[in-house]
Amino acid sequence: MGVMWGVLFRLFVGLFIGGAGVGIGIAIASTSEHLSALVFGLAFGIGGYAVGYLVAPFTARPLGWIKRRYIRVSDILPTENIVAASVGLAFALVLAALLAVPLSNLSGVWGDISPFIAAVILSLFFVPIMAVQGRPVLRFFFRTSPIASAQGDSSNDQIILDTSAIIDGRIADVVQTGFVQGTLVIPRFVLDELRHIADSSDLMRRTRGRRGLEMLNQLQRGSDVPVQISDADFLDTLEVDSKLVKLAKMLRCSIVSNDYNLGKAAELEGVRILNINELANALKPVVLPGEDLALRIVQEGKEPGQGVGFLDDGTMVVVENGRKYLNTDLSVAVTRVLQTSAGRMIFAQPKGHVEERAR
Repeated sequence: MGVMWGVLFRLFVGLFIGGAGVGIGIAIASTSEHLSALVFGLAFGIGGYAVGYLVAPFTARPLGWIKRRYIRVSDILPTENIVAASVGLAFALVLAALLAVPLSNLSGVWGDISPFIAAVILSLFFVPIMAVQGRPVLRFFFRTSPIASAQGDSSNDQIILDTSAIIDGRIADVVQTGFVQGTLVIPRFVLDELRHIADSSDLMRRTRGRRGLEMLNQLQRGSDVPVQISDADFLDTLEVDSKLVKLAKMLRCSIVSNDYNLGKAAELEGVRILNINELANALKPVVLPGEDLALRIVQEGKEPGQGVGFLDDGTMVVVENGRKYLNTDLSVAVTRVLQTSAGRMIFAQPKGHVEERAR
């Protein structure tokens, strides 16, 4: 399909320039009675067609450059800001047209150049202001933002994934449940960092990087949530965390991350962090003192006589006087629950010991 469109584009450019060549040849022949309009028209037409067919691929390069620049700008600025900037440009041109008549009556060369200068100054004034305001501008002109109405009332439906969340992999399971709505944004600089980790000489880092790349492929192939690769970058910033915060502020969206330092830096900048570990802790079943649990004692505790077991979700249960039940399935009674920054820890005793104290 791409080859066919390339050939058609060459033919179109060749015919366009060839047609112009026919007109030029006939115009040249008309300047003299001794020149044949047919011969000059055919000669210039064939030559123009050949030149157009050959230079057509080079004329497409500026169009591709414009397209790439537009995609990069659309990644950095929300669509509503681009539309608002277009409204500002139209507003500036209308004002320039109204001022063109009185300005053209100025004497001398100022009457010729002042309308153009006015148009440039008004455009430089209105376009940035409208682009920064974005949604308020659209609401002023259209009563409501058509783009915001189509996307919902939230500031943005995009969510940025950082390297730690991608390597962690649990975001793919969360997406499959349908709780994530919107578009997952993967910055290009995060992909570069992930590829660098996957090519590391250290076996552990290389395994983590490759797992992250596999998780991204899984998201793109088997997820109903769209995944977008963003080419937006900040060349004046070297740290990936700082780039993530800047991109989130520009897109006005949240970042999914397990990085504690990134979370603190983003909090200072007013960017919301969605932490997978905090989500996992929030979804753990609530256990209250006095409840009975069934678990297997798999290792010794730090204190003398303690045994340690784990629930199905990975929550650690420290069993007092449980060391003698090592590698044994046991029914325990919860005595207290401790919530820490690392997660939830449960303390319990073998059920028989609790009953003895009750008696």
